[in-house]
Amino acid sequence: MIRALHRWPGLLALALITVLTLSGAALSVFPAAERLTAPQAATGLTVAALATRIQAVYPGVEQIRRAPSGRITAYWFDQGAPGAAVIDPATGQGVASADPNQTQRWLTNLHRSLFLGDGGRIAMAVGAVAMLVLSFSGAMLVARRAGGWRHWFTALRGPLAGRLHVEIARVAVVGLVLSSTTALWMTASTFDLLPSGGTAPALAVEVSGETGVALMMMPTLGDTPVADLRELSFPYPGDATDVFTLKTDRGSGYLDQGTGALLGWSDLTGWEHVFETIYMLHTGQGAATLGLVLGIMALGVPVMGGTGVLIWLAGRRGRPRIRGNQAAGRAETILLVGSEGGSTWGFAAALRAALSRAGQSVHAAPMSTFTPDRYARAERIIVLAATYGNGDAPASAKGFLDRLANLDRAPEAALAVLGFGDRSFPAYCAFAKAVSEAARAKGWSELLPLDTIDRQSPQDFARWGRTLGQALGIDLELAHQPGLPTTETLTLISRRDYGAEVQAPTAILRFALPNATLWQRLRGAGFARFTAGDLIGILPEGSPVPRLYSLASARRDGFVEIVVKKQPGGLCSGQLTALEPGQTVTAFLRRNPGFQPGKGRAPLILIGAGTGIGPLAGFLRGNTRHRPIHLFFGMRHPDSDFLYGEEMPIWQDDGRLARLVTAVSRGARPHYVQDALRGEAVEVARLIRDGARVMVCGGRDMVAGVAEALAEILAPTGLSPAVLKAEGRYVEDVY
Repeated sequence: MIRALHRWPGLLALALITVLTLSGAALSVFPAAERLTAPQAATGLTVAALATRIQAVYPGVEQIRRAPSGRITAYWFDQGAPGAAVIDPATGQGVASADPNQTQRWLTNLHRSLFLGDGGRIAMAVGAVAMLVLSFSGAMLVARRAGGWRHWFTALRGPLAGRLHVEIARVAVVGLVLSSTTALWMTASTFDLLPSGGTAPALAVEVSGETGVALMMMPTLGDTPVADLRELSFPYPGDATDVFTLKTDRGSGYLDQGTGALLGWSDLTGWEHVFETIYMLHTGQGAATLGLVLGIMALGVPVMGGTGVLIWLAGRRGRPRIRGNQAAGRAETILLVGSEGGSTWGFAAALRAALSRAGQSVHAAPMSTFTPDRYARAERIIVLAATYGNGDAPASAKGFLDRLANLDRAPEAALAVLGFGDRSFPAYCAFAKAVSEAARAKGWSELLPLDTIDRQSPQDFARWGRTLGQALGIDLELAHQPGLPTTETLTLISRRDYGAEVQAPTAILRFALPNATLWQRLRGAGFARFTAGDLIGILPEGSPVPRLYSLASARRDGFVEIVVKKQPGGLCSGQLTALEPGQTVTAFLRRNPGFQPGKGRAPLILIGAGTGIGPLAGFLRGNTRHRPIHLFFGMRHPDSDFLYGEEMPIWQDDGRLARLVTAVSRGARPHYVQDALRGEAVEVARLIRDGARVMVCGGRDMVAGVAEALAEILAPTGLSPAVLKAEGRYVEDVY
């Protein structure tokens, strides 16, 4: 709801808000420029002295005005001809033209009304309302993304467009709320929707009927500093009944032109003070620095508008339009899709098309829209759910489990859950499993047991489709060939070879970093953004199936690096380990948020063997803040496959690696990494007890052995790998 409240006002009113903020930002410069260029009155100069100086130069002076910037302007008549000038208060002489700045006037009319009169004022008020809604809804979304209001300024991850959008928003939101609120106040005042709140002073006594008192002899003018002056109007020449009118920051009154006596006075009301404060906050008049700050904040709005559109377009690309989608209330089958990158929607579209051909009416929607009350004719609900990171809900499934938990009873339509994932990850289809378990706990009847699709396999999908068809009593043949992500060509720039002596040829391959366009950087596409622990997909020649390798480098390192061991008969590993500098491979990037060191200063225990050192070495290389890292690394022999052995001493010397423990499996006494853990059991238990995070990377057998060793080590403490996983302090990258 909040996301929709933020999205649609922003998209619909983007042009209007852009004009409103850009013109406002431009106008914010003028008060500061006026303050810098206008001659300022000396401290202690009185209105009487100023008026005397001006009257000596311009005998026909009619009015003196002082702007909030301190600029003093005099208006006069000379032989019936009007004149005006900006005054130097030190001399009373005019020093600049008083004609309005035409650029400022043009911008003001654009900002207030789009040159459309009252209709334009209403349109700009609508823009201010939209900006206010965007500010409040955006603040709530920022707080949600940051993990609460206390973490407002926490560091962000994700595509550049999304990070830029949030970074600007959390700085500018206060100024935008202030600007839009004051704009609405001033619009309401323009249309007389607010009381004026002020009253003109009444004449307490009759005028003397005399004229000609010297300005310096008028006590009120002599007691009023120029810094408080707003306006002094002179009586009409020859009219003995007319009076001086004085307006100051405190109020306004009338002065007798013959005696200088104060004939009446009225202080500013509280309502007038409020209105003037609102005017100052909105225009910057009288607060030039604040105006500039608000103007700079307003400049962020077009940037947020542009990045917001990019985010929206990325979301639309991730959720393709499905033609012939039935309304939720008329559909017999409800397809709910949980997808992060959009690939699951392709399977949903294929399933919807096949069901429609079989005579079914189908409604497909994101899992986040789950509302059983809308499914009036639904006979079945089919959930297609991917998993994000280490078992989390993907983007289009946010809130599904909460909505399900809040239901009084399970929906009557039977449920089928199909999970999408990659078996090489420990959290394989974890979110789909969580959905299935929550549904079972709620008493939701099953149409089919939970099933899974490994690596977007068309064969798995077709098999599941036949099972679904049998349950529905129809022939259902599902055919969907997922498209590969956008690939790039990587050029090898260097290689280091290990392991030949122990019959395990392994290479550290370093590729040149592909150039990223601004568009890619804004969207975080391709290799424009990646960190150690993310995955690179390599397409070997002769096979359409990509192989995934963990990255040992981050974008900031300036290269793409992986560690590859040649597998017997391995198509991709054979081609990679045969590469020579200058040769190329076709690759794509895949995020792996479930295998990252996380934030904070808590110690890290990194455990790896063989090529599992790849992402762990990347974490060490990037540990410029010297977080305590303890590395347990298993190898066959230090003379043959001590991967990154040259860098380890350097990383230890500069504080990136606090401690290194190695295990050698080829020798007189074979020693594996889990044995090394047991040998350091006391220290390992202490570190974990004190909050350390454990990261394990390697083959299945090695990972299982590490989990078993840690279970033994932690048993006396009441902890276990399972408990640590639940706390987010134990993660695995298994291959």
